[in-house]
Amino acid sequence: MAFLADSLHRIKPSATIAVTDKARALKAAGRDVIGLGAGEPDFETPENIKEAAIKAIRDGRAGKYTNVDGIPELKAAVARKFKRENNLDYKPGQISVGAGGKQVLFNALMTTLNPGDEVIIPAPYWVSYPDIVLLAGATPVILATTMQSGFKIDPEALDRAITAKTKWLIFNSPSNPTGAAYSRAEVKAITDVLLRHAQVWMLTDDMYEHLVYDDFTFSTPAEVEPRLYDRTLTLNGVSKAYCMTGWRIGYAGGPEMLIKAMATLQSQSTTNPNAAAQWAAVEGLDGPQDFIAAHNRVFKERRDLVVSMLNQANGVKCPTPEGAFYVFPSCAGVIGRTAPSGKTIATDADFVTELLDAEGVAVVHGSAFGLGPAFRISYATATPLLQAACERIQRFCGNLR
Repeated sequence: MAFLADSLHRIKPSATIAVTDKARALKAAGRDVIGLGAGEPDFETPENIKEAAIKAIRDGRAGKYTNVDGIPELKAAVARKFKRENNLDYKPGQISVGAGGKQVLFNALMTTLNPGDEVIIPAPYWVSYPDIVLLAGATPVILATTMQSGFKIDPEALDRAITAKTKWLIFNSPSNPTGAAYSRAEVKAITDVLLRHAQVWMLTDDMYEHLVYDDFTFSTPAEVEPRLYDRTLTLNGVSKAYCMTGWRIGYAGGPEMLIKAMATLQSQSTTNPNAAAQWAAVEGLDGPQDFIAAHNRVFKERRDLVVSMLNQANGVKCPTPEGAFYVFPSCAGVIGRTAPSGKTIATDADFVTELLDAEGVAVVHGSAFGLGPAFRISYATATPLLQAACERIQRFCGNLR
């Protein structure tokens, strides 16, 4: 009799974490590796945020259990953020705080999905979306997009994908892995579809909200279409814009019934998020925000550098994304070619494996995100390393036969 649960066979390890771990292992073994797999800023957490955590520790506010799904002060800060930046009104009972956005997402899906339910997930998608749906016993329905469409959902295709079993649409803008971001008009076209299907809820992953470029203006669905407010969970967190990936604080606003159910699940899993990190997040949301624009100027320069250099690599085509800190270039032009090792590149997984072996550049294959042949690069790393990595990719592609 098998010891491990059958549900474990429905999921696989995170591809992004696997690539990052492999790059770390190769570096530890002495290899010259440039890791472009991790989706985290290379900037340090701002000093005022660090100091808020230290003060909480010194004041005795970080050594005890807190409310299961967030201290009142953090829920209040989240409510102020939603009102200030998204024109959304949430009471404390409508706000959930978890150990990272992933836990908030996990809680929402695990408390609402039953076997037979369907969740529409546009591809390319963040690697965890379909696996969490599968773990909950439901069915992910993958809605493919194209580079030609800017990796954005076609509203008519969305309408066709919805069935009586559809419970959620997961909507991520700006996107991990493509960086694609939806304009207000494009968001409205999506919400118009959902207004015709009263059984479908919207889970909006706004984690990269502040990371947008070229005068792009961010809009979140419940703000664009207030009639969807009562069936939208608006998810966000401090990881990306506030350079706090390791602090593990995510949050969401939504209907009180759902938030209460999520708190029940969290009470039987992790209980409260780290107390010191919660106080740090209060300072992050309420404190100075000017560093975000400064970081974005650097990210934009890096984006433009990477897009330009990748488009000079033989067989690679890289569109310019509106946000986040990823590019998602096609490597269709190298499929079928032979690598310096003598191996034929038959898939994007082969491409990233041969690239790592030959040139020491670690990227994630696009098929892990549901669309290939492609690969994802995180440009949230030092500019000289990015330039060196792109030069290696150009050399690798130039050496293919």
